[in-house]
Amino acid sequence: MSSDEIRLGAGGADVTVRPGDGCRVGSLRVDGVELLRQGERYGSFPMVPWCGRTREGKFRNGDVLHQLPVNSPPHAIHGTARDAAWKTARVSDREAVFTYDLTDPWPYPGRVTQIVELTDDALTLRMAIETYEDSFPAQAGWHPWFNRHLAGDPEDAEGVQLRFDAAWQELRGDDHLPTGTRIDPTPGPWDDCFGMPDGVDVTLTWPGRLELKVASREQWVVVYDEPAEAVCVEPQTGPPNGLNTAPRLVTPLEPLETSTTWTWRRL
Repeated sequence: MSSDEIRLGAGGADVTVRPGDGCRVGSLRVDGVELLRQGERYGSFPMVPWCGRTREGKFRNGDVLHQLPVNSPPHAIHGTARDAAWKTARVSDREAVFTYDLTDPWPYPGRVTQIVELTDDALTLRMAIETYEDSFPAQAGWHPWFNRHLAGDPEDAEGVQLRFDAAWQELRGDDHLPTGTRIDPTPGPWDDCFGMPDGVDVTLTWPGRLELKVASREQWVVVYDEPAEAVCVEPQTGPPNGLNTAPRLVTPLEPLETSTTWTWRRL
């Protein structure tokens, strides 16, 4: 099937997915208003088979040490799938299914499936990593770039507001990786990982326009709100450098499965 943009629509919402560009959600519009920052590297992309930074691109699987390409020196960042072309498996008006076969530079064969489902007031993203051969550690998550300001907002408007109640914040070092120490959440701006044992629950509010809730059963979320144009709320199956500190093992009997749902309401 074609790797061109896939378009889904439901109610007043429209989504485009670009399987040839890392299977990223390139656009999410509600009542014609774009919620995601536009551009080749933006939108919202799946992070797989790892999330965030992996220290010096190195991780172990048992006694075997692997070296990943250092694409954000001195670390490897955000997985390999965002730079790959995915295959489109199935499309309907409101749902699309995509697959990606893990290959070099990832050292283990496997398959990733992403399902994108749109309803009148929510977008649900599901991802699964499967292997039919060797078991390996992995992570999965999403990296959305939400516009700080929506079209039509006055230039001096404050922009989107973030609200969440985390149990802890991962103290990060100068290398942007968690140190292993958990602290009480600090005021932003952030490029930090937070723990939510009851599941990710973050609300973005564009005053007078829209409220959007990012939810996931996972307990890890990275919040990145330093850029002037956008904020990122990234639910994921483990913290940055999690291949080394909190790996989830993918086995022939147990795939790694995760999901996130973004629900909105008009204000």
